[in-house]
Amino acid sequence: MDLHEQLKDIKTQFRLAMNGAVSQSMREKGLVYKLNFGVELPRIKQIAARYEPNHELAQALWKEDIRECKILATLLQPVETFLPEIADIWVESIRNIEMAELASMNLFCRLPYAPQKSLQWMADEREYVQVCGFLTAARLLMQKGDVDGRTENELLDQAIAAFLSGSYHVRNAAAAVIRRFMQHSRENAFRMCRRVEAMKDSASPDEQLLYNLVKAEAE
Repeated sequence: MDLHEQLKDIKTQFRLAMNGAVSQSMREKGLVYKLNFGVELPRIKQIAARYEPNHELAQALWKEDIRECKILATLLQPVETFLPEIADIWVESIRNIEMAELASMNLFCRLPYAPQKSLQWMADEREYVQVCGFLTAARLLMQKGDVDGRTENELLDQAIAAFLSGSYHVRNAAAAVIRRFMQHSRENAFRMCRRVEAMKDSASPDEQLLYNLVKAEAE
C-alpha cells in the first residue's frame, strides 16, 4: 500500500474500534482533540504491531489532528530519522497531558539526544513543552538510573523551580523527576533531602509541599 492507502486503512481500523463513551469521558476531563475515536491504548498498540516503523507514515499520522493517529505516530516513528528539529515541532504542537505522557514514553525518551533536549524543554516557558521535558527526564532516570554531576545539578534545579512555580501538570511532571532521582539510590535520596531541608519550617505552602514530598519519598 502507498502512504495514502495506509492512512485510509488505519483510519478505518480506528473507526471500527471507536468507543464513544471513552471519547466523551476524555472531553469531560479536558482532553480535547479535533477528532477522538476513544480507542483504548491496548487496541492502538495492536494496530501499531501490524506496521513496520516508518518515518513518512509516522510524520503523516502526526499531522492528522486525530488523537489515535498521533498516538500511533509515536509508536511508528523510527528514532534514527527523528531529528532534533522535528522533535521540537512535535513538542510545540502538544496540547494536553495525555499526548505529552505518551509521546515522552513511546518516543522522546528513546532519542539519542534525549538528555540534552529534555533540559532544553524544561527551560521553556510553554506549559506542555516543559511537561515533555520533565516526563522525558523521568523516563531516562527510570531507564539509566543516574546522571552526571553537572547534569544532575541542572536537572534538580529545574525540577525544584518548576515544582514551586509551575502549573499543575508541570508540577506533577517535575515531581516525577524528583521521585525517580531519589529512587535510584540512597545517596541520591540523601542529596535531595539536603536540598530541601531548609524548607521544613518555610512559610511558603509550595515549599512545605515539596519538603513533605521529599520526606515521604525518603522514608
